[in-house]
Amino acid sequence: MKLWSVLGNSQKLDGGAMFGNAPRALWERWVAVDAQNRIDLACRALLASPLNGKTVLFETGIGAFFPPQLRERYGVLETRHVLLESLVQAGFQHEDIDVVVLSHLHFDHAGGLLAPWVDGRAPELLFPNATFVIGKAHWQRALHPHPRDRASFIPELPALLQASGRLELVDGDYSQALGQAVRFHHSDGHTPGLMLAEIVGAQRDDGVAQGGVVFCADLIPGRPWVHVPITMGYDRCAETLIDEKRAFLQDMQARNVQLFFTHDAACAMAQVVCDDKGRFAAAHEQAELLGWELG
Repeated sequence: MKLWSVLGNSQKLDGGAMFGNAPRALWERWVAVDAQNRIDLACRALLASPLNGKTVLFETGIGAFFPPQLRERYGVLETRHVLLESLVQAGFQHEDIDVVVLSHLHFDHAGGLLAPWVDGRAPELLFPNATFVIGKAHWQRALHPHPRDRASFIPELPALLQASGRLELVDGDYSQALGQAVRFHHSDGHTPGLMLAEIVGAQRDDGVAQGGVVFCADLIPGRPWVHVPITMGYDRCAETLIDEKRAFLQDMQARNVQLFFTHDAACAMAQVVCDDKGRFAAAHEQAELLGWELG
């Protein structure tokens, strides 16, 4: 099996919102900030093939579905659908994807499912041959969003996914589409029913899988957020997320599972390490994956 980090459309968002209650004097040590207080963010997907005999895409980024006014509001930099171009560079078309795994349905993770915006045209679903794998609990959130995060969802998307006839809702640690090859971890701190997909490593220690790769989604958007106390202003419950993150990182470190980051502008994957004071950090960073083999 080989892995590719697949870049989608990029964003600039307010640094204060991305770092929650951490002061700028702290977080500006970690990232560059522009005159509008914005930081650079990637919307990076993970492509795996063959995985359980299939070509699998983990998330689709923000895409290019926004009309110009909303594209500017949310800091989307490119007008074209960058993810589709990146897939071609990796040797794939969106029609080649057998499974799309979505950690959740916020627009910066699921907007790439849609064709680019065209004035007067209704939203159109891409990936015509893919099964769409989504957590059952989060699906309910998308259908009935809270006022706090209603703006984070694409209103038309659930109906399009349902109408495709290729929707699988996951209510457990494994999906029908991917079997034992992908294990799902669950989190509620950012949004109810967030799914973190672990590509299970081939190594075993007392029957426990070692050495895989996990898509961290918005539990850990990038390297600065590996530090356990750091959360986003967009998180539903910071205290819940911190507790979930600590347990998650302990597990990933113990089993040598590498972290894949969707929003880190400069790093696609890293190992998690912990110092003698119990502070987690990222190490052995990789800026991109180009047909990287998961041993």
